Amino acid sequence: MKLNNKTFIGAFLTLSLALGFGSCTDDIAFGNKFLGKAPGTDATKDTVFNNAEYTRQFLVGAYALQYYGLPYTSSHSSASYWNGKFDALTDCWQLHFTQSSVFQTYYSGQLNATSGSSSVFGYLNENCWELIRSAYLLQENIGRTPNMEETEKTQMKAEAKCLIASTYFNLFRMYGGLPIVKRSFNVGETSYDLPRASVEETVNFMVGLLDEASKVLPWTPEDPTSETGRWTKAAAMAMKCQILQFAASPLFNSDKPYYGSTYSITDSSPVWYGNYSKDRWTRCKTACEEFLQQLNANGGYSLVQPASKTIEGYRYAFRYGYVNQNSPEVIFATRVSSFGKDTKFMWTQLGGGLNERYSYAPTQEYVEMFPWADGKPFNWTATENAGKLDQMFVKGDTIATKQELQHRTYTRDPRLYETVMVNGDLETSSLNSGTMSGNNFELWDGGSRALNGPSTESGYFATGYGNNKYITGTNNVYLRAQPQWVVLSLNDFYLTYAEALLQADDNFTGALQYVDKIRSRVGLKGLAECNPGEDLTSNKENLLSEILRERVCELGMSNSRYFDIKRYKLGQQVLSQKLHGLKMYRLRKVDGKWVHVNDIKNANTQWWNGDKKTDKGSNLNPGFYEPTHFDYEKFESRQSRTWWSGYDPKWYLEPFPQTEVNKGYGLTQNPGW
Repeated sequence: MKLNNKTFIGAFLTLSLALGFGSCTDDIAFGNKFLGKAPGTDATKDTVFNNAEYTRQFLVGAYALQYYGLPYTSSHSSASYWNGKFDALTDCWQLHFTQSSVFQTYYSGQLNATSGSSSVFGYLNENCWELIRSAYLLQENIGRTPNMEETEKTQMKAEAKCLIASTYFNLFRMYGGLPIVKRSFNVGETSYDLPRASVEETVNFMVGLLDEASKVLPWTPEDPTSETGRWTKAAAMAMKCQILQFAASPLFNSDKPYYGSTYSITDSSPVWYGNYSKDRWTRCKTACEEFLQQLNANGGYSLVQPASKTIEGYRYAFRYGYVNQNSPEVIFATRVSSFGKDTKFMWTQLGGGLNERYSYAPTQEYVEMFPWADGKPFNWTATENAGKLDQMFVKGDTIATKQELQHRTYTRDPRLYETVMVNGDLETSSLNSGTMSGNNFELWDGGSRALNGPSTESGYFATGYGNNKYITGTNNVYLRAQPQWVVLSLNDFYLTYAEALLQADDNFTGALQYVDKIRSRVGLKGLAECNPGEDLTSNKENLLSEILRERVCELGMSNSRYFDIKRYKLGQQVLSQKLHGLKMYRLRKVDGKWVHVNDIKNANTQWWNGDKKTDKGSNLNPGFYEPTHFDYEKFESRQSRTWWSGYDPKWYLEPFPQTEVNKGYGLTQNPGW
């Protein structure tokens, strides 16, 4: 289909060459080095590509346009706290920042094809098309750049292909098949033929770019001190696995389209393969095995292992694996340094400060997904019947003359404490170990940290829990660390391979082996051993469910749960269910009976900011010891979501902006929008 050059995909044609420079010195760095200042905003292709250093900076500017998943800016994009994270659209987190798009547009069901900047990943708001054009401009013009070796030019072109493929994948998993752009377009051109491609065509296009790039890129960064953050062969191959995993999943790979008979579409190929084929899972499995062959031959990446078989060792191994920029577990990550008046520190500054804008409160449903410390599943009813709810997070000894709980023992999966702030854990983390110290988290109703958040269902601890992923305590220990957003990691890859083994070959043994690799590094016993009643060595449905649960425990706040729900079409099963928080009430013995401290006249419900100070004179005082006995009340969230009255399948894919559809270059709207 032909169209006038002034209408194609927003500003794709009119992108200034200076765009690549406008970000490179402010927004991104490879390793610890920044490149020198680029030419001014009147740069032309001749200015840029006739200078080797400017050409390198142009590529860095394209890198700077990549998706970064931690909301740290006030601008309207997925990196804005005014929009919100994908994770808040799942069953595991509830965002209580009422001014966010997640709250106002998604929870209320108001999203539509005219929502524009309110989308959590807008078709035109994420610099996707600007990045793609920059990458093509580099490929088309770098051949004439002087004073640059051909090997460097070849590698930079390969990196540009990875940038295009990964950007397409970000759009593909939100919108389905896309217009496939294979070159930059000049303003002087008068017509274009860019129909929306099918799912298969879009997948093959992305994979083709990655295959081409992986032939020439180094397996690991050639200089880890200055080139971390650049696309490598390992990253290209791992991204291929992730794309094929998504494509092979039931959203697109099914005997029936995801929208069923609810909606219709003239050409379904952009949103559905048209059938189910196990070959698509085999293709994903083969890609995983090709990655493993290279990993075994070249090394360079590994799961971070605990220095000791202790809670501190397990917690630090898990944390270091994703948060440290030198982690051998991270295959590819993006990070920023500044953005206008917002800074790279905004996520940790506001998150560590427990700001309402980052009130991604974990749900009770999520907390119960984490097993006990030995790997056996947590069961609320069984724990309650055994009288052990007080031990569901920590346990210890109350010793005379010691106000704090002694011999504090963590009773659950170490990943829980690194992902969720829970009652009884300690608040202060260490930069170089998993040791926690300082005050205990008081998340009961009226506690020093939660205050009245659970009772009013507001603020950072609105559900009785707080997010700890990418935060790690309240002391902002990573404030100046330029937090990275992990795009590809070895733990994610192992779980992808486990899923592919199960789906392609019904290989239960192999799938369990790779899941247990993940569990063992935090001290959990084997998945099948810990769930004898689930028949995980032969029941495919049960094992797949456990793999998806392991994914959200291992990969919390990484968007994986959101896309897992979408690709397995779990909207009705998962998202239509109401969510819950947990109110805890501090108890005190009065006349031989346990009563709520809230109900005792003039009693202070806080401890380290209350009784610990006022009653420290004697262990006979009622508030001398750290509270360890509580009443528990699960409560249904009052912050309802439109899906709770029934999940509409249209939500599996986002609507394209209707203004783009109306331009007539071949873009068709997704079903239901």
